[in-house]
Amino acid sequence: MEKIHTKYDMAKYLRKEALPTALCPGCGGGTVLNAFANAVDQLKIDPKDLVMVSGIGCSAWIASPYFLADTLHTTHGRAIAFATGVKVGLPDKKVVVISGDGDLAGIGGNHLIHAARRNVDITVILVNNFIYGMTGGQVGPTTPFGANTTTSPYGNIEHPINISETIAAAGASYVARWTTFHVYQLIESIKKALQVKGFSLVEVVSQCPVQFGRRNRMKTPAEMLRWFQKNSVPISKAKNMSPEELEGKIVIGEIISRERPEFTEELNKIIEKLGGGE
Repeated sequence: MEKIHTKYDMAKYLRKEALPTALCPGCGGGTVLNAFANAVDQLKIDPKDLVMVSGIGCSAWIASPYFLADTLHTTHGRAIAFATGVKVGLPDKKVVVISGDGDLAGIGGNHLIHAARRNVDITVILVNNFIYGMTGGQVGPTTPFGANTTTSPYGNIEHPINISETIAAAGASYVARWTTFHVYQLIESIKKALQVKGFSLVEVVSQCPVQFGRRNRMKTPAEMLRWFQKNSVPISKAKNMSPEELEGKIVIGEIISRERPEFTEELNKIIEKLGGGE
């Protein structure tokens, strides 16, 4: 039988020494990496113009070690702080943070909110898998109400934070939410986020069959993806639904897109005014 040779076009953006992947079977992290690589490729962004920043956790591995660009793998919850420093020091670089909900919205939630308020020109791809996946499956800030985790075996009694809506309210220039089921829409939103002048957030609701799914009657990746498909509601439709109707649903689409003064540009105006640019 003749062998069929296939070529993955996005392989040019991956570090060969980091393969094969260390992500769990069925993890959505690979889908997010693929979507990001496609967005970079379609925009013809030179990876040398990128600086990738990640924190700690499963999703932090997407940026480090897999993507072939200059990368900072930082301490837990501090990716946004490091990224802000990079952008101020290297304003011509595209600074991208890829990390998880526990790292960015839990441990680093304060940094996330205030970077959006300042409107720092960085792109954040927040992978929301509803749980602290790498450290044992504990309840996190995005864990759905009633869901089972290792630290909520009888059901989560906390209400999850709506990350995208919170960051939009904080002052971000661009915010969108998709799931790993909505790959093409996700790619388009990442492309928009990379071109925005100001703080941009793309929240990606992603499957974690190993830690979250198996504890909540979704043992396979396919079951979680079907759950995303069934429970996702376009934002245009969600606007006409009551809070009760939206309970347990995933609102997808662009939350906000606007122009606001950007932090780094405003800072450099002051430097120029004081003669620091001479």
